[in-house]
Amino acid sequence: MEDSNFLRLSKLTEGDYEAFLYDCDGTLADNMPAHAATYVEVAKGYNVDMDPAIIDELAGWPIANVVEELNLRYGATMDPTEFRSRKAQVFADKYISKVLPIPYVVEHLKVNSKKVRIAVVSGGDRIAVQHTLELIGVSEYVEVLVCAGETLRGKPFADPFLKAAELLGVDPKKCLVFEDGVPGVKAAEAAGMHWVRIDQFKFG
Repeated sequence: MEDSNFLRLSKLTEGDYEAFLYDCDGTLADNMPAHAATYVEVAKGYNVDMDPAIIDELAGWPIANVVEELNLRYGATMDPTEFRSRKAQVFADKYISKVLPIPYVVEHLKVNSKKVRIAVVSGGDRIAVQHTLELIGVSEYVEVLVCAGETLRGKPFADPFLKAAELLGVDPKKCLVFEDGVPGVKAAEAAGMHWVRIDQFKFG
């Protein structure tokens, strides 16, 4: 029996598309709580007691931009480059092995890899994202990967999705984006792409 969420998602994504662009964290991988916990742990090393809910609010933002926002909210002076390095180490040491797939989205990617081009567009660091894609079993299906720091601006700006479309050689209007957060949806809209909020089964 097919998963009802897979069937709902498949129904939403019918159309004349040439490429599907998936976010990674929180969309393909069930790891947002782990990322939030990592941010909290690293921030404590700077004597910043942050609210983990901020990470859901800023889902998809590059780490450097998240740190800049945390500095603004908490009056802190955390160095984004140093924080990013510490976060990568903590996540790799304590959390990466606990990452699980979001089954119906992973299945959707695998099934549609035979029909359209596939990219993953993430606000995470490339090494962590590559490891995550391997753990959840989709790395072999991904043709293009765009990660934090690889475009002038990250989500919620259009740059990452436009770069993915360019690398795939597909018109942005023929791309469909899969996201779990508001910044990613805004980025897709800015890129002129249709989108699906996978956690809410909304299409735009």
